[in-house]
Amino acid sequence: MKALFILCDTLNRRMLSAYGGDDVALTPNMDRLARRSVVFDNHWCGSAPCMPARRDIMTGRLNFLEKPWGAMEPFDQPLQSILSEEKNVHTHMFADHAHYVITGGENYVKGFTAWEVNRGQECDPIWTRACKDGIRPDTPPAGYKGSWTEAERENRTHFRTEYDYPSVKTMWHAAEWLEENHDEDNFFLWVEAFDPHEPFDCPKYYLDWYEKEGDYDGPDFTHPSYGPNEFTPEETAHLRRRCKALMTMTDRHLGEILDVMDKYHMWDDTMVVLTTDHGYHLGEHGYMAKNYMAPYNEVFHIPMMAAVPGIAPGRCNAVTQNIDVLPTLMEYFGIQEDVLQYPIHGKNLMPLLRGEANQVRDGALYGYFGKQVAWTDGKYTYIHAAKDEANQPLYVYTAMPTVLRQVYGGNDALRTEDYGKIEMGRFLPWTEYPVYRFPADIIHWGNASQEFVGRSSYNAETLLFDIETDYAQEHPIDDSALLAQCRAKLRECMQVCHAPEEQFERLGL
Repeated sequence: MKALFILCDTLNRRMLSAYGGDDVALTPNMDRLARRSVVFDNHWCGSAPCMPARRDIMTGRLNFLEKPWGAMEPFDQPLQSILSEEKNVHTHMFADHAHYVITGGENYVKGFTAWEVNRGQECDPIWTRACKDGIRPDTPPAGYKGSWTEAERENRTHFRTEYDYPSVKTMWHAAEWLEENHDEDNFFLWVEAFDPHEPFDCPKYYLDWYEKEGDYDGPDFTHPSYGPNEFTPEETAHLRRRCKALMTMTDRHLGEILDVMDKYHMWDDTMVVLTTDHGYHLGEHGYMAKNYMAPYNEVFHIPMMAAVPGIAPGRCNAVTQNIDVLPTLMEYFGIQEDVLQYPIHGKNLMPLLRGEANQVRDGALYGYFGKQVAWTDGKYTYIHAAKDEANQPLYVYTAMPTVLRQVYGGNDALRTEDYGKIEMGRFLPWTEYPVYRFPADIIHWGNASQEFVGRSSYNAETLLFDIETDYAQEHPIDDSALLAQCRAKLRECMQVCHAPEEQFERLGL
């Protein structure tokens, strides 16, 4: 058995022609894959953003109700470990997601037979130079809007040709590996491109497909800040074109992998899944980026397509999530779920792919840690806010106390005087492994977009939308009976997903 799992970070569903968008990027290779695939129309992220989403995929469990961004836990049983231990599958990762090699990304490569991370994306601190006073300050040019770091500026100076870009290297190396190993068997290839995640940086000839001379004469912004949209309409349009240009570059090198599939007729015996971790706001609802706002469709309604040997291409409208990848690949490789060490939340999608079932779940649960919790059945999206501004009670459960670029200790994300408030015990009902329990209000994570101490003004409303008639989620529904029904569905889904008891209290459920 052979399988490829391809993850393109921040791949916006609404910009893909395979999903019928009206402002699409040029992605002929994704279209090419879609023609061979079952395209999932009602597919959703669970935990966001980056590392929580990856933990969902690798473990088949939602984790955003227990912890924010952080390491893979020592008790986690990731997909790659299951495949190698149960069926002697060679599991191989190619990625340029630098979070795998910095604090907050520990253990995600656990279980891979081999792995490669190409460095230099975004503000990955690989080439940052010193200055005469020590640490070089992050000082943006005059008039700059958006996110700026010296590390990101320095990284760009190393991209002299297209094949110097880290995501291009990732796709290219994966295609080379597939060329060399196409006639081997029993492998799982994880291919993860950081693009089209911001910054929207690529050779100018890709932008030329979208922005002609005279279309825009302002600054060449590439990296929005995580906050309300500070850009003019013209600058916002430029950023959207830059995003689409990067999608096109990513798509071109996806094509190198698909070319190997074609060359050796690998579609006959190799499963290919393409998805993303989450989407991104580019002015919608007045926002840029992700994390701090309500869990709108722009971030959580995501693409997925699966080309499976012996399965006819088509469309699937059943509600699915990325937690379903693990049990689906387990069946594909002939592994029974009784090998799992704990209950999962994901559903095997093979009955949908074979046309044996019309749905595998009634609804999907999703969100960011410590913020609103959302539920959808594909027609309605219901977004439930914390009951009051205190956003309490709320705890972080982990045996690996790290977040993005910080640790819970040493006056980093946690002050030493708060150590006495940390508990340790068997607090999670689904595993006997002991974990730390941190009161969320003692954690001071230096990431404003993902803070959870207190209820943010961006997350204060409970909202209900009919996304069949109002997909842009611009007109909240005020119907007490329908709100009560959706509230009950969300509560039921939280129970099924082993939400900690205090989450129900925090949300007034």
